Amino acid sequence: MRKYETMYIIRPTLDEEAIKGVVERFSDLITQEGGQVEKIDEWGRRRLAYPIDDLKEGYYVLMNFSAPATLPGELERVYKITDSILRYTIIRDDD
Repeated sequence: MRKYETMYIIRPTLDEEAIKGVVERFSDLITQEGGQVEKIDEWGRRRLAYPIDDLKEGYYVLMNFSAPATLPGELERVYKITDSILRYTIIRDDD
């Protein structure tokens, strides 16, 4: 299994329970697909570098995980169809 790091920005218009639900959804997706979540670091609400959909803030989440090589493609697919995600990135951690 390879190590990956993903950061995603959640819409700030969601309440706390909805944000927790989104974070749990993506961590559950990783474990269901055979990966292992190593660390979830919620940075909280921060100002965006530039407005996205007329929003100036977002809720940032950084997640480190180990997974098979096919998982990042599935994770990206789910990010794209989730309306509450503003932006995301997935990188391979080559320690």
